[in-house]
Amino acid sequence: MRLILGLDPGLAATGWGVIAAEGNRLRHIGHGIVKTPAAAPLPERLVMLHDGLMAVIADHGVAEAAVEEVFINSNPQSTLKLGQARGVVLLCAARAGLPVAEYATRLVKKALTGVGSASKDQVQAMVERLLPGVKVVGADAADALAVAIAHAHLGASARKGLT
Repeated sequence: MRLILGLDPGLAATGWGVIAAEGNRLRHIGHGIVKTPAAAPLPERLVMLHDGLMAVIADHGVAEAAVEEVFINSNPQSTLKLGQARGVVLLCAARAGLPVAEYATRLVKKALTGVGSASKDQVQAMVERLLPGVKVVGADAADALAVAIAHAHLGASARKGLT
């Protein structure tokens, strides 16, 4: 059994989701969002993000992490802040000694729904279908669980030499 942490980076809200993967069987362990207040100075927000993610990693004993890649916004300042948050996300996983895989958003959507341009609602619906009984709270957490699920499937294929 592998415990996988999926992460959807963001400065205001970073979604996280933990699943257990055993072969093709997936089980929900937990999910949530690490939020930072917009009024706080950037360095403080990055520390809050770091501390929140390190607590998630410690609480769940995950063995590996999967992170959604950043897309470029039309607003350079937003892109820069997202990149800084993503740096903290990668740092947390690396500091915990976790191997990290990164996936493009379109690849995650295609792995879950079969369509790379699926809507957030479609992704969340598929996450809830693949993890029966789970009611996902928030789009960021749904995206994080989607990244973990995609990693469970795509990572298994890569280990078997199928991709």
